[in-house]
Amino acid sequence: MDTVVLLHGLGRTDLSMARLVTALSDRGYRVVNVDYPSTEHSIEQLASEELGPAVEDCCASTGEKVHFVTHSMGGIVLRYYLAEHQVENLGRVVMLSPPNQGSEVADWATENPILQRVLGPSAGQLGTGPESLPNQLGPVDFELGIIAGNKTLNPVFSRMIPGADDGKVSVERTKVEGMTDFLVVPHSHTYIMWHEAVIDQVVYFLENGAFQREETSDGGGSG
Repeated sequence: MDTVVLLHGLGRTDLSMARLVTALSDRGYRVVNVDYPSTEHSIEQLASEELGPAVEDCCASTGEKVHFVTHSMGGIVLRYYLAEHQVENLGRVVMLSPPNQGSEVADWATENPILQRVLGPSAGQLGTGPESLPNQLGPVDFELGIIAGNKTLNPVFSRMIPGADDGKVSVERTKVEGMTDFLVVPHSHTYIMWHEAVIDQVVYFLENGAFQREETSDGGGSG
């Protein structure tokens, strides 16, 4: 039985990934939904102290494939972890709305003392500059499918972001060199993982290594 490790985004909890848990469990996967204190530590600490032990506990000796599905900053935590650690039985990875080249919203947040306190040290690492952590990680060397949203529920943030965006990250900045496949859907950053068609695409990529092109969205709906 293959395992899928889920990793939520900044300021969220494992509950935000609950619909993915149900869908993946129904398909026969063993699901590990990691809950971690995203606003309390740096990305490096989160990778080594939260994700690392979770992977070791669930997957180190099973011999089965270990896949990952991440939302937002969870993708950067995973990229850092995989850059520092080898997962012998690594399968496929799907990232939903990852700030793989940083976010202009993070640039702004680092200049706001209130947001710095609320969002914690990891948010300040997600800027768009060449020194930001995502932009220091380099290309990926694993099978990776990225799903980006192009619908925003936050016009204030979207005014900071050039081009199409999901309210937090531009479509362009979700991309990373070495990715296997890329898909854009009409959903927002906050709720992208809740939509049935997105979940279907996640499952399809895990099983086939590519997204299904016949149906790429569920027809819209609330972000």
